[in-house]
Amino acid sequence: MTASDTAKPLESYRLPLEIKPIHYDMTVRTDLEKLNFDGFVKIDLQIKKETSTVIFNVADLELSNISLYSEALGIQQVPAALTFDKEQERAVVHFANSLPATSKARLQVGFQGKLTSSMQGYYKSSWENEGKTKDYALTQFEATAARRAFPCWDEPLLKATFAITMISRADTVNLSNMPVSSEKEYDPESTEHSDVSSLTHRFSTLTAQDKSFSDRWKITQFETTPPMSSYIVAFANGHFEHLESSYTSPLSGKIRPLRIYATSDVIHQAQFALDVKAKVLPLYEKIFDIEYPLPKLDTLIAHDFDAGAMENWGLITGRTSAFLLDPKRVDMQAKQRVVVFQSHEVAHMWFGNITTMEWWSYLYLNEGFATMIGEVIVADKIHPEWKVDASFITEFLNAALRLDAKLSSHPVEVECSDANMINQASPVLIFDNLSYNKAASVLRMLSAYVGEERFLKGVSIYLKKHLYGNSVTSDLWEGIGEATGIDIPKIMENWITKIGFPVLTVTESKAGIQVRQDRFLESGPADPKENETIWTVPLNVLSVDGNEKVSVDTSVVLDTREKTLAIDPSKPFKLNAGTSGVYRVLYTPERLARIATEAAKSDAVFSLKDRIGLVHDAFALSRAGFAQVSSALTFVDIIKDEKEFLVWDCVAENLSTLVSVWWEQPRLAASLNTFRRALFNPLVVRLGYEYSETDSADTTLLRTRAIQQAAMAEDQDVLKELKSRFDHYMQTGDISKIPADLQKITFLSAVKHGGREEYEFVKQICEKPPNPSAGLSAITAMGNTLDAKLIDETLEYIMTKARDQDLPYFFSGLSQNKDHRIVGKFFKHNYDDIYKRLEGNFMLKDLVKYSFTNLSGEADYQDTVEFFKDKETSKYNQSLAQALETIKAKEGWVERSTNEMGEWLGEWENRE
Repeated sequence: MTASDTAKPLESYRLPLEIKPIHYDMTVRTDLEKLNFDGFVKIDLQIKKETSTVIFNVADLELSNISLYSEALGIQQVPAALTFDKEQERAVVHFANSLPATSKARLQVGFQGKLTSSMQGYYKSSWENEGKTKDYALTQFEATAARRAFPCWDEPLLKATFAITMISRADTVNLSNMPVSSEKEYDPESTEHSDVSSLTHRFSTLTAQDKSFSDRWKITQFETTPPMSSYIVAFANGHFEHLESSYTSPLSGKIRPLRIYATSDVIHQAQFALDVKAKVLPLYEKIFDIEYPLPKLDTLIAHDFDAGAMENWGLITGRTSAFLLDPKRVDMQAKQRVVVFQSHEVAHMWFGNITTMEWWSYLYLNEGFATMIGEVIVADKIHPEWKVDASFITEFLNAALRLDAKLSSHPVEVECSDANMINQASPVLIFDNLSYNKAASVLRMLSAYVGEERFLKGVSIYLKKHLYGNSVTSDLWEGIGEATGIDIPKIMENWITKIGFPVLTVTESKAGIQVRQDRFLESGPADPKENETIWTVPLNVLSVDGNEKVSVDTSVVLDTREKTLAIDPSKPFKLNAGTSGVYRVLYTPERLARIATEAAKSDAVFSLKDRIGLVHDAFALSRAGFAQVSSALTFVDIIKDEKEFLVWDCVAENLSTLVSVWWEQPRLAASLNTFRRALFNPLVVRLGYEYSETDSADTTLLRTRAIQQAAMAEDQDVLKELKSRFDHYMQTGDISKIPADLQKITFLSAVKHGGREEYEFVKQICEKPPNPSAGLSAITAMGNTLDAKLIDETLEYIMTKARDQDLPYFFSGLSQNKDHRIVGKFFKHNYDDIYKRLEGNFMLKDLVKYSFTNLSGEADYQDTVEFFKDKETSKYNQSLAQALETIKAKEGWVERSTNEMGEWLGEWENRE
């Protein structure tokens, strides 16, 4: 973002506010046979300031029959002139007579468009039924695609009520945000539906002589919504089936129906998601002390979907992998994924829908809260055995810190002062790990500092003050400040508005410890110009007194460059107790080894969350050159008797990263794999390959991770076992010998170490997966073959047969291939086709990430720069900048650490 971007006046990228929409009365006709839609919308307007010009958003629609009725003038006008601003996606309508200030008017616009496979606006998805491909239609409007479905004021601030009517084939199901108020078959000779007569000239099939069932039409009217933003309006039409449940409001005692819709081929896998929704809704009502305001909450599962899921008010939508769980083959990862998605989207019914960010700059108010409250606080209440607050550290906090350690990062609160940042680059710039994961992490840090109960009380105050309205950051701080009596802006300002986070360097003396904060960058110590921010850092100091009593002081903050703490360094101590802080801590190698020795004890003073954070910090600090890789490996070697899955999970992630970075040095990679096998093979021997319903979640997950890591580290015994189970499946069609949790690594290993027969078998699963997990496992496996001919066939499959929504999964699988350059070469060779295919979607940035971030050499960096120098990169520029920075950082890491890591591994192998 340049200075010129931030200097743009508000009116250059926001709609003028002299006219405000109050109510939309919209009718949409969907023709699934012709794959088009048309309709008209009547929009009640409030005229704030005298004007003769009406400006609204529209894109990819043909408009007709535009007219404007003014109550004050008592006349109906047609446009004197109509122009379109394609860059800003606006229609500018001029009328001969000015509309008086403080008056009301009604704008009517006819529109029509095509149902394409774009996965934005009102689009088509497809599925196979009895050997035939069938289509259905649904919406995806966030961030700026409502304008592709109907003319509207497509900005979060401009809330209005919506009364939606749908016309469709009589044998289909219509869905929208609100419940159906009436549904009748259309009779063209009746005067009852005079409002829709303007559409009848567009389809000759609506005649009394029509006899075939598919040519009968119906009209479905929905109740009027509360005031809401256009991006959470939703409607859908298709041959859907549903499952139904309900929940009882703990606040009012009302019983609300809950449904989940899908096509007939997958509806039997939707029950678990429906059950999750019924569990979390009453929890949110209790937490926020605000009743869910709509009469129902549906979920629609789509075969083609751009994002993971979408929080449309009253009609959540999402892809199959987000909401489906095969009841016959339940794997823990899929189960957790469904809980996360459903809980996250339901959280948005409050954060985002009842109270909405004023502008996209404040997206984190939606996504950070939905991530923290939906995926941690509420998920923990329904599945405490998953230890989600501890898993948050790896899945969210560490992911955010990885991204925020780059110069190409951005603040949590982003200044979106260019329409192109919303229309084109917003998925790149603001829908990322910072708006979601870093935002959730700083909110979690604040909650730990003020106390969760007081934090949630402040959140409730915030929501109640802005019911059905819009908000900015200061509104949230005001609510939490009211609940706590603490100056929240003083603590939070730099965490939200500044790029990056600090590394705290700890030095010891007889007087205690000295703590210094500096900006952390993955490339090494920051230059002075990049190291100006002073964060207010909750230190959460864990210490042990002379009586061996452990205490955590949550009141101490570091709000200066340096501070001395009176701590006895002869006793165990640690900063960032519970790893709730958004920073890394650098200890001396000697102190880190002492901490590791303490952490390895069965009665360690350091908690599970402490140990996870320590492992991630050790590797991240070595990557940036603040410490040596050998220090991190020593830490892991000391804690090798660890029992908790979540610690082993972060060990696995970091060791896998080392193997990936040193992929072009076979001897060093082989030594790293020897170390991996030594760590994980004993776990495989202890836990075995068989899963039981009586296993704890920790046992199930640890068994899966151990087998996966051992297989990836070329453990021949493990590979032989997985091959035997796969061979049985391939020869008999009986998958029972492959536990659901081992499906992914079994498929991958079979294809990676097999040949044509294994590849073709997995490809068939990819083409007709029995459930989403099987499909994703097959996609990953196809990208991991070592056979050059089979890789070529995978690449051809991607370009000719793969669903658009599955491209990130294919690219992710390819990025794990032993040859890290395959995916980047493929992306560059097919760039024009890929760009055209995905230019309007969220996914293009992900393909850039998967294609180039695994590279680690100067030649790779220069080749990548050269390729993109003449490309229009606005739709993925942030992702590209991050990828280039990652390549450079890895190159420096390899140069800096190869010798010392090799020496440590050599000494370790000699000891073993």
